[in-house]
Amino acid sequence: MPVSNASHQAPVRLAESFHNKVWGSPALSPWFPAHDGGTVGEVWLTHQPPLPLLFKFLFTTERLSIQVHPGDDYADQHESSRGKTEMWHILRAAPGAEIALGFRHAVTREQAVQAAQDGSILELLNWVPVQAGENYFVPAGTVHAIGAGIALCEIQQQSDVTYRLYDYGRPRELHLEKGFAVSDFGPYDGRRSKVRCPYFATEEIAFTGRLSLRTGAELTALLMLEGEGVIDGARFRQGQGWLLPLDGQVVLEASTPVRLLQVIEP
Repeated sequence: MPVSNASHQAPVRLAESFHNKVWGSPALSPWFPAHDGGTVGEVWLTHQPPLPLLFKFLFTTERLSIQVHPGDDYADQHESSRGKTEMWHILRAAPGAEIALGFRHAVTREQAVQAAQDGSILELLNWVPVQAGENYFVPAGTVHAIGAGIALCEIQQQSDVTYRLYDYGRPRELHLEKGFAVSDFGPYDGRRSKVRCPYFATEEIAFTGRLSLRTGAELTALLMLEGEGVIDGARFRQGQGWLLPLDGQVVLEASTPVRLLQVIEP
């Protein structure tokens, strides 16, 4: 359901919060200043009251856990939460960087459980080399992982329900029963030029000079990927997120070439 910000006649900058992760990085440039507080894995862009969507920047130096997210019905029944469908826009990728999406070929639930227990699930997954500028759509139920050496921008449902299936021996809880209850066990090709699903639609926009955007009754946010400039008189730069007023028009003026993701909640 769209969240009204009708009381705001100007774009609202989303608040940034930094979250340390064992797989994170201190190298957040050029999106954020160098961080002295440890290895930052996630920078959240949030609003009060919370939006139906959550926006993040992720920075990895190690592989994240093999994991899966439930859909709405299962999450509501078992976690009193929304489900979690998400997408990733790759911002930076070291040579050889890769992500896992689905399995290389269809497996049974019993095979997947055994593979998660003995570590051979790494060999069953479909590991995909990634490059900056690519989009990947990860619907609920897709077994997935983000590899090392990647910076990306993530759009997701406002949910923190994650079922870990394998974690490289890290001392964290696994969730095999719930995780494999919601998993799809076949191949999956998640690369997209644009993403449109029941929860959000995204479009990449690049411009120099001046850009005018008109909004409707849906929640609309801009995630700044490159460049800097002015949005309705307020300075913006890469790494920021902006919530746009409903049923209005905003004007962006670029000081340097700008690339952004426009996110609309249908």
